[in-house]
Amino acid sequence: MADSQRVVYWIRRLSEIAMVGWLGMMLMLDLVLAGVTGGVQWLVPICGVVGIAAVLFRRRRRLEWFTFLLALSFVVSTLTGSSGFRAAPGLAETGALLVLLIGVLRHIEPVRKAAALACVTLVVLMTEAFSRDYNDSGLAFAFLLFAGWSMAAGAGGYLRFQQERRTEAVHSVRRSERLELARELHDLVAHHITGIVVQAQAARTVAETRPEAVAPALEAIATAGSEALTSMRRMVTVLRTEDDAARKPGVTLADLRLLTERFSADGPKVAFEIGQGLDDHTLPPEVMTTLHRVLQESLTNIRKHASRTAWVEADLRRYEKVVVLRVRNFGASSDPRVSRLGGGFGLVGMAERVEALGGRLHAGPSREGAWEVVAEFPLPDAGGASQGVSGSPGRRAGPGG
Repeated sequence: MADSQRVVYWIRRLSEIAMVGWLGMMLMLDLVLAGVTGGVQWLVPICGVVGIAAVLFRRRRRLEWFTFLLALSFVVSTLTGSSGFRAAPGLAETGALLVLLIGVLRHIEPVRKAAALACVTLVVLMTEAFSRDYNDSGLAFAFLLFAGWSMAAGAGGYLRFQQERRTEAVHSVRRSERLELARELHDLVAHHITGIVVQAQAARTVAETRPEAVAPALEAIATAGSEALTSMRRMVTVLRTEDDAARKPGVTLADLRLLTERFSADGPKVAFEIGQGLDDHTLPPEVMTTLHRVLQESLTNIRKHASRTAWVEADLRRYEKVVVLRVRNFGASSDPRVSRLGGGFGLVGMAERVEALGGRLHAGPSREGAWEVVAEFPLPDAGGASQGVSGSPGRRAGPGG
C-alpha cells in the first residue's frame, strides 16, 4: 500500500512538472516571436509569465489568479488592437488560461459562477484572436482558440459531473446512516426506559416495608435517566447535523468476537484481542454499537479490496480515558481510494458515527506497511471530548487522513 501511494504521488508530481515544462516551452516560443516582431508583442510574454505563475499557485488562490490573468489578457489584446500593431496570440498565456479553466469548472462554487467565468474566458480568447491579427490570421486563430476552449470546457465539465456524483453518493450514505441511527435510537430509548420502569416498580414494592431502600432506588433511577439523556443527545446530534459524522441493546464484546470468528471461517484468519479494563459495562451503548459497525465495515473492506491478504489483526484496548479499536491486514494491498475514504462509502458513514461520539477515525497505511483502520473514542468520564493518547497505536487523524 505504501508503494502504491508513493507511485500515485510521483505520477501527480511528474504530471505537474510536465505541464509547467510545456508552458515553459510555449513561453520560450513567445519570447522568440517577440524578439523577431518587437513592439507591443513584448507584452505577450509578460502575460505568459503571469499565466505560469497562476498555474503554479492555482490551489491557493484559484479564482483571484484566474480573474487577474483574464483581465491582463483582455487589456493587452485591447491595447494591441487599438495600436494597429501586428501581434500574435500568446502560446503560454493561452495554455495557462485553458489549464485554469478546467480547474475553475471543476472547483468553483456555485456552478453558475463557474459557467459565467467559462463564458468570459471565451470572450477573452476571441478578443485575443481578432485583436492580435498577425498577417490577417484572426479567423484561423479564433478557430484554434475556440477548439482549445471547447476541449478545456468539456474536460472541466466532465470532472465537475464526476465530483457532483461523488458528493451525492456521500450524502446518500450519510442519509442512510442517519436512518439507521433513528432506528437504533428507538431501541436505545426502549432499553433505558425499561430499566427505569423496573427500578421504579421495585422501589414502590419495597417502600411499604423498607422505606430506607427507596432513596438508593431513586438515585439509581436518576442515574439511568441521565445516561439515557446523554446517549440520546449524542445520537440526535448526528441526526440533526448536516455535515458532521450506538450499542444496540444486546450488542456485547462477545458479539465483536463472534463477528471476527465468522469472518475467519470463510476468509483470512483474524486474531482479535480485547485488552484489560474493558467489559460490557465499561463502554456506553452507542459506543459499543459503533465499535461493532466499524469492525464489520473494516472486515468487509478487507474482503472486497484485499481478498488475498495473509491475515488480519484486530484489537480493542483502553488507554487512560480513551478506548481504541484497530484493525490491520497484512500481506496484500487495499484499494488506494479507500485511503482517502473515497472508494469506501461505508467508511464515510462510520466517520459520521465516530466523530459524533467525540472520537476520530483514521484509515491508511501503517509504518509496518499494513493497512489499518483506527477508531478512537473517549470514555464516559472524559466529558465527551476526544483526547489524544501517547502510546496508542496508529496515527491520529481525521477522516481525511
